[in-house]
Amino acid sequence: MPATADFVSTLYHGKGNPDKATVALTMALAARRKGHTVCLILMAEGVTLGVPGTADGINIGAPFEPAADLLRNFLQEGGRVAVCKSCMVHNGLDASQMDPRTEIITAPDVIDLLMGAKGSLQVA
Repeated sequence: MPATADFVSTLYHGKGNPDKATVALTMALAARRKGHTVCLILMAEGVTLGVPGTADGINIGAPFEPAADLLRNFLQEGGRVAVCKSCMVHNGLDASQMDPRTEIITAPDVIDLLMGAKGSLQVA
């Protein structure tokens, strides 16, 4: 995994806070569509979005797209999704449950991504 990305969005929420999950996904996709390299870091409850199908049903309504569409488009358009390993384990998940397009990262990787980014969004 490259140590840096132009834009890093850190998401701490999943189905428990659909507004924040949707906003983070929307901004990550917007940054990617502007041509930036983008890494979406999933932490805390947000790691659940690394499990295929978890974003299904998260839809806060217009003008926002459903979370599953945002995540699918983000990945298809070259966005990177990184899953915090400690948060994943804490939430009772393991790497075999994650979408194979995700990257499992550790705390030092998070620091490298944030310190190397030109911009970031922390959705806590």
